[in-house]
Amino acid sequence: MSGKNDAPKDPRTDSASARLKEIRHEIDAVDARLLRLFNDRAALSLEVGAIKAKEKGSIFKPLRERDLLDKLSRANSGPLPDGHMRAIWREILSSSRALQKPQNIAYLGPEGTFSYFAGLEYLGHSAIFHPCRDIAQIFEEVTGGYCDLGVVPLENSLQGTVGVSFDLFLKYDVKIEAELYSRISHCLLSNESSLSDIEKVYSHPQPLAQCGCWLRSHLPNAALIPVESTAAAARRACGEPGSAAIGNGKLGAMLGLKILARAIEDEQDNWTRFVIIAPVSGMTAPRVERLAPAQQCGADKTSLLFTLPDKPGSLAIVLDLLARGGINMRKLESRPLRGQPWRYVFFADVESDLNNEIHSDLLHELGLVCTSFRVLGSYPTGPQMDRATQQDAPDEGGI
Repeated sequence: MSGKNDAPKDPRTDSASARLKEIRHEIDAVDARLLRLFNDRAALSLEVGAIKAKEKGSIFKPLRERDLLDKLSRANSGPLPDGHMRAIWREILSSSRALQKPQNIAYLGPEGTFSYFAGLEYLGHSAIFHPCRDIAQIFEEVTGGYCDLGVVPLENSLQGTVGVSFDLFLKYDVKIEAELYSRISHCLLSNESSLSDIEKVYSHPQPLAQCGCWLRSHLPNAALIPVESTAAAARRACGEPGSAAIGNGKLGAMLGLKILARAIEDEQDNWTRFVIIAPVSGMTAPRVERLAPAQQCGADKTSLLFTLPDKPGSLAIVLDLLARGGINMRKLESRPLRGQPWRYVFFADVESDLNNEIHSDLLHELGLVCTSFRVLGSYPTGPQMDRATQQDAPDEGGI
């Protein structure tokens, strides 16, 4: 007697199942080869670390890493997307640095802030991240030798300069090793299941302001409560019925919160520029590192800090020197000089590697016309970490 389930099987189903089994065996074999290659690379990294241990200097080499990623990108024929490739190799590079020497990274805490996620994505999960109570402590941890690097928010495309960061470059002997740009996109996080259940919203004052139109439209009766960080806001939302937080979407996974709404910011094109700082001493005079050979591909951006004599035309002389050198200035900002009322210090970004020896004469002239002059660092133009395209939401206005 034949049953209802005795219908003949589709041979295409059997064929697909067999092929799927073959593919899984092939993937296992590829994974085994990858593991051997990763261990070969790790062994070479350990050897590099043993050699570097005899030298002074940072393990982090952003120029070398940028060139490596660009080279791999040019060689990548697919189907692996370029963004996936770069994310994979950033973690490989993070592991390599950690094998050479454990990397302690200072950032604006607590864990879960946008500074944390920006540093994690750029420097990788193999680094050891140390939260700081404020930006000043990041500089203290780096110059004191407690941390190798620091992740510092420098400016936001909507709010402008993070003034305290610029001021701290005057106080501490640090250099800029690298920069990165992170897209700011906010999420509403809660234990509740519906917007109708939300009675209060916690966040840092900046995202509360940046999401003002959305909040007035969707949660007009909710109380808006500012707190010290989006990470702190999310933790409050965890334990209070009827509450929500605005913050990074990754906070939801970290704390077990639901994402009730994504991309709730009023302005979509919102970015924060971070710089990676490292310790250095003896920077009262221009700090010039020679490249050998001069034609070697190097940095394409330099940050400067200088003060000028109080007389007409002082700034014009600096601008003229840069113009005659064919150097484009991307940013120029003045900040009050602490301890000297009505005096100012200038922070500038230029599109050039001023540490290249071809600019030796220009640096010398700039040092002569300025009252004080520092090259804060020459580094590659930073990558854009567009978290919004990955449905992640960054944090307190970019800090």
